[in-house]
Amino acid sequence: MAYEHWGMSGFANTDLDLQLRTRGIERVIIAGMTAPGCVEGTARHAMELGYLVTLVTDATAAYNDELMHAAHHLTGPLFAEHIRTTEEVIMALATVSE
Repeated sequence: MAYEHWGMSGFANTDLDLQLRTRGIERVIIAGMTAPGCVEGTARHAMELGYLVTLVTDATAAYNDELMHAAHHLTGPLFAEHIRTTEEVIMALATVSE
């Protein structure tokens, strides 16, 4: 279990990176609140640590549509390998597990 974060990244001041690396995890799927805050901060930090990042558009919240659009379509492509809906993520995971 990773320690609770404080700040804009789930990696900052936590053992999340250690927990993921210990388990051999190289890809992260990120959703949550808020798109231009903790979601984007955690996703950027993950990319900088070498993880392949997927953002989940319909499982992420923002204070308005403009912030959501910016996080997923303007800045998201700078650090996310994939930007998908929940259904697309589930389908991709099903394909990998087969």
